[in-house]
Amino acid sequence: MIKISADSTCDLSPALLQEYGISLVPLGIVVEEQTYLDGVNITPADLFRYVEEEKKACRTSAVNAFTYEETFRGYLASYDAVIHICISAEFSSCYQNACQAASRLENVYVIDSRNLSTGSGHLVLDAAQMAQKGMAAEAIYQALLETVPKVDASFVIDQLGYLRRGGRCSAITAGGAKLLRIKPCIEVVGGKMDVGKKYRGSFDRCLKHYVKDRLAEREDIDYSRIFITHTTCQRETVDMVRSLVEKYAQFEEILETDAGCTVSNHCGPNTLGILFKRK
Repeated sequence: MIKISADSTCDLSPALLQEYGISLVPLGIVVEEQTYLDGVNITPADLFRYVEEEKKACRTSAVNAFTYEETFRGYLASYDAVIHICISAEFSSCYQNACQAASRLENVYVIDSRNLSTGSGHLVLDAAQMAQKGMAAEAIYQALLETVPKVDASFVIDQLGYLRRGGRCSAITAGGAKLLRIKPCIEVVGGKMDVGKKYRGSFDRCLKHYVKDRLAEREDIDYSRIFITHTTCQRETVDMVRSLVEKYAQFEEILETDAGCTVSNHCGPNTLGILFKRK
């Protein structure tokens, strides 16, 4: 049997994790001097309260090599092999640390997703489904490497204050975006976050244009699955996006998930993305 695991940043729902027997290794969330574990003893709602109400500084911290090694050893006690999917090495040292841990063990395969959130979640689900079909670990590993560059991940951000606090944009840029009601589309390109199209207006209005731009009149989309992933968006907003996805594309599966603390810490509330694969 093969164990599939991933960094907590893959943002898969508890239902999906349970259905496929996927385990998560939580990243750290440091609030002032106190360290919490993403999704274990801190939630995005807690994080937003610390930042917005208590004015506390929050940051993420990578999983260290010792924790990975102990986790992988635990899996190998019950499984023949482990496949672990990491957040992009451009965002964190998790991949480097996981590789260091895997080098001390046998039959542990580590994948750099070159992505974040459900962009890496696509790989995790693919791996779990292949494992259920009885594919060998090496074959799953090679298939995932081929899929990595095909994942299309992007988000629209309502406010840039969290990116500014994290040093990913200047105070002037954040202030100008707020004044002009600009909502940027953040794309994952080559494992890094890049600014794509900039939308203007209300969050919902910008999302309408965003979904059309990402899905309409394209011939390169793999229609097997799409994620709608967000940070504390209104139900009406998510339902609107889902209806637009159904309007512009015929996906076999539409999965909605809540973004975890890592994406929330960098992007803030009212962030929403649609994440799918290309052919």
